[in-house]
Amino acid sequence: MSQVKHFLVFIVTPAIPHGAFKMEVSFCVTAVYTPVLAKHSKHFSLEDSLAIGVDRMQRNFGPLKQQVEEWQAMQLSAASAKLVIYQAFIEDELGFPKHLARRVHELYFQPVHEKFQARTMWSLSNAFTSAFKELDPIPQYKATAKLAGFLQAVRPS
Repeated sequence: MSQVKHFLVFIVTPAIPHGAFKMEVSFCVTAVYTPVLAKHSKHFSLEDSLAIGVDRMQRNFGPLKQQVEEWQAMQLSAASAKLVIYQAFIEDELGFPKHLARRVHELYFQPVHEKFQARTMWSLSNAFTSAFKELDPIPQYKATAKLAGFLQAVRPS
């Protein structure tokens, strides 16, 4: 669970014509997005919005923990892992930067952290997210958001 990233995103935009501001607070747990919208800043309560967001994140912990455990138990052959990497960067139209394909391969087959030595889907997921850290923040955020859905759809043999 320690490798799971949680994002808190605040987007503040002017609400024309009243000079007020609209604030959107998004909470992200590995590509699970839940915006909390406030139309007028006068009645916006950051404390209430944060409480709602934290509650929603906690409700997602059960399924997220189950997914992590499944991925940790899902053994991958070298050929299967290479195929998943190939599909992610070459076949799929996900928009993952192709120059990171080799880095993902290196991080999976020669992991930096000992706990990712096992040849599992969890280790492969970590290789992707570690490689994505080399991107600028917005492309990193977008790539990470697409990753969970891609890996859930992939069924390596």
